[in-house]
Amino acid sequence: MTPTSDHGGVRSSLSERVVDALKTVYDPEIPVNIYDLGLIYNININDECVVTIDMTLTAPGCPVAQTFPGVVENAVKAVQGVKDAIVELVWDPPWDQDKMSEEAKLELGLL
Repeated sequence: MTPTSDHGGVRSSLSERVVDALKTVYDPEIPVNIYDLGLIYNININDECVVTIDMTLTAPGCPVAQTFPGVVENAVKAVQGVKDAIVELVWDPPWDQDKMSEEAKLELGLL
């Protein structure tokens, strides 16, 4: 997953700050941030600095499915330069451990 960027670097810099914010949000059941866990499928930043994120959860029956997208939205809205954030919960493709970063796999002892 690569955040959207532009040639001027404004959205690119904002993308980096958004990713940094996502790395402060941890899955409630796994001690890894949602970005490294591979739960973030897409980040799009439009010209008005509205951030749209497609994310998933580790399982459709996750007990935080109703509230967790709001937690992620709030973390992204707190980033300087973000005008608004919209998080869409998606289930396709289903999450699996292959979507995790190497750092996350190391932290969980999967490598």
